Amino acid sequence: MSGVFEFVAKSRDKTGTSAAKAVRRQGDVPAVIYGGNLAPQMLVLEHNEILKHLVHEAVYSHVLDVIVDGKAEKAVLKGVQRHPAKSRVLHMDFMRVNESDKIKVRVPFHFINEATSVGVKKGGVAAHAMVDVEVTCLSSLLPEFIAVDLANVDVGESVHLSDLVLPAGVEIFELTHGADHDLPVVSIMAGKV
Repeated sequence: MSGVFEFVAKSRDKTGTSAAKAVRRQGDVPAVIYGGNLAPQMLVLEHNEILKHLVHEAVYSHVLDVIVDGKAEKAVLKGVQRHPAKSRVLHMDFMRVNESDKIKVRVPFHFINEATSVGVKKGGVAAHAMVDVEVTCLSSLLPEFIAVDLANVDVGESVHLSDLVLPAGVEIFELTHGADHDLPVVSIMAGKV
């Protein structure tokens, strides 16, 4: 998979609920890009192109190229509003990133060696308490995912946020608030007999 996702957008002048509904009636998606030293800008994106990107897990934890009227801007995806019953994206939020500033982004966990872990071999079951975590880092250091190795986790043991091996320059935001925020990520529970 390439390291860059491109979202091609057009700027829009009208704001508000009625303007967003008009964009949706045309089959497009209203969006906004904000942050940096620039004012927020209203956008219109093509719905089918968005759906192609959103099937990739990496799009949620990558620095993206948002091309607005031919001009590329670096941004991260901060929010996606979806229709509750249909396969339809209703709105998207992008946040501009500056390479010299730290950003705060949610990054997914990838659980490895789960089927072959010590505890699972003894009949235990992995109970996932978290599926992602908020990290702070420079945009150039943003990881696609954080690996959680369960190979040596036994029944009754847990992997906590402080146990994770992080890439250099990446911090878990929750751990900056003190030791009492060292939450469990996954535990191996005894299986039912």
